[in-house]
Amino acid sequence: MDDDDLPPLEDNLAPPHGYNDNEDSDEWDEMEVTGEQTTCLFCPLQFLTIAVALDHCRTEHNFDLLELKNKYNMDCYSYIKMINYIRMQKPDPKILTESSVALWDDDAYLKTGDMESWLMYDFDDLGSAPSTPHYAIDGKTPISNLNFSDLQRQIQELTLQLKHKESLLENAIKDIGKMKEVTRTIVEGGDAAIKNSLPSIVGHLPLGCDSDYFNSYSHFAIHHDMLNDTVRTESYRDAILKNEDLFKGKIILDVGCGTGILSMFSAKAGASKIYGIDQSEVVYKAMDITRENNYYETIHLIKGRIEDTNLPVEKVDIIVSEWMGYFLLFEGMLDSFVYARDHYLSPGGLILPNKCVLYLVGCADTERYNKLINFWDDVYGFSMKCMKREVLTEAFIETVPETSIITNPVVLSEVDLKTCTVTTCDFSSDFILKATKDGLLTAVVGYFDTFFDLPTSVQFSTGPQAPKTHWQQTVFYLREPIEMKTGEEIKGCLTCSRLRKNLRGLAVTVTIGYNKYYYTLD
Repeated sequence: MDDDDLPPLEDNLAPPHGYNDNEDSDEWDEMEVTGEQTTCLFCPLQFLTIAVALDHCRTEHNFDLLELKNKYNMDCYSYIKMINYIRMQKPDPKILTESSVALWDDDAYLKTGDMESWLMYDFDDLGSAPSTPHYAIDGKTPISNLNFSDLQRQIQELTLQLKHKESLLENAIKDIGKMKEVTRTIVEGGDAAIKNSLPSIVGHLPLGCDSDYFNSYSHFAIHHDMLNDTVRTESYRDAILKNEDLFKGKIILDVGCGTGILSMFSAKAGASKIYGIDQSEVVYKAMDITRENNYYETIHLIKGRIEDTNLPVEKVDIIVSEWMGYFLLFEGMLDSFVYARDHYLSPGGLILPNKCVLYLVGCADTERYNKLINFWDDVYGFSMKCMKREVLTEAFIETVPETSIITNPVVLSEVDLKTCTVTTCDFSSDFILKATKDGLLTAVVGYFDTFFDLPTSVQFSTGPQAPKTHWQQTVFYLREPIEMKTGEEIKGCLTCSRLRKNLRGLAVTVTIGYNKYYYTLD
């Protein structure tokens, strides 16, 4: 904020009643000590000085003003807004200390209500003198402020922050180098070079490319669908609670925590600390949920992307994540999981789930094909066949009847979560589909199975033969259906890659014989 944008100080920081500009500083200091008592920010208790009130807030409410100042790089204006926000909104102190953003960062909170001693506190000097503690009780330094372990913790946190910044800088320098190479190639090679160069810059998804994706997870309905998916949710529950010996006393990272259900399963299993992270706004509701279930001391929730957030710990013992999308790889959340694994998982740590397998199977459903594809041949007496080409490029998310499956399933890709990389989304797989009964092949269908290889193992499938999940199946309809007889085989190849325009989307090409079909999941 520029100085010109700030409201005049005389409007917002009016001196207390009875103050005279001609009085000297000694009279001001005397008034500060003997004036009206200071009321705690979070309870009705009153104190003679701000210093004592600050120490009370720190010890009784776990509200450390100096930590907040450093965390948000607060200035006096931010401090004024925070005090007014607390007085107006009356939040639980944990909301302020656990939030990853300054909830009071709105100029509306610069407009003060009743003047009080908190607004006259010299916030700029807080913690600025190394020889002076930031809290004091009646002028005496609390012993707890000089605790050696606290100093070690602060040093460790600052060291981690420095390492994180150095890592970001190093990655930025590498990205700049890559962009220079791409630019040089484009200038020298023209349009063909653009196509060949783009895959080289695909890595962890850049910040800001996916606001729509995270916004979609801010809506109630999508979390209702996922939680109501008993196959999904109960599998995670069983994997955690039936292996609780692995969780007791451990530090857990929940990547893409959503409403916090996996974090709470982990807490129930006896984990000592769970860090849940999610970029969508639903994480604020998750904070309410954890408090509602009395897990606020065990579960620490953070709003942000794992790639751009500095976690409070250097390593975790277990990573849990429900990262899978349609056709397993849609949404690109695997990138975030890989980043979390590579940066935060302790050597020998556990991953849940640890393996996923992507399958392809043949489908014969002429009734559905006619409704979706042949529908355009005659629409109220008019031909709209030109629409078919567009419809056939879409991958449909549907529940495929098990009775319509006419071939054996084949494996397209096995994803080992311990070793996979962000290039896992880009693969090509030859396949042979063998007919198990006669039928007209109208589509090929993708689905995946998920495995938790633990002492008490758990797995679930999203295939047509299994109970329905919110993932359903991914259906790729053929432009030219193929008549198949029992025992007959068709050979083909499926290629999957990221979309250029949306790195969370997928481009899928299916080749069968001389026919090549192009699809998108976007």
